[in-house]
Amino acid sequence: MRVCEDGERVTQARGGDPRVTRFGAFLRRTSLDELPQFINVLQGRMSIVGPRPHAVAHNELYRGLIGGYMLRHKVKPGITGLAQVSGFRGETDTIDKMSARIHCDLEYLRHWSLQLDLSIILKTFLVVVSGRNAC
Repeated sequence: MRVCEDGERVTQARGGDPRVTRFGAFLRRTSLDELPQFINVLQGRMSIVGPRPHAVAHNELYRGLIGGYMLRHKVKPGITGLAQVSGFRGETDTIDKMSARIHCDLEYLRHWSLQLDLSIILKTFLVVVSGRNAC
């Protein structure tokens, strides 16, 4: 991306975003932009499966709007998660989309199992290969 904002208001990347370079669009479309996060997994800061991390500004905004929002921070953030394989990958430009994502995150926390993680990893592979919801 050409511009990196770091303040109270964070604008998410969206389809056709002028800040995304052609090379960046290729990386996002193929999900190759996620590969550096495996370094965070190896360092123990992230997990492969778990709630996707949000910008601090989004945490501050949504904690007061969506019940249970902060519960998602009880586990390490993940590279992929239940929300991403349930169709909530990419931009969350409405409160309803973010609420649905958080609902999936909380469902993941309630029903965590190794089998669920393996299922999410498999579904992630299928979503990446099909290119669904990649912006």
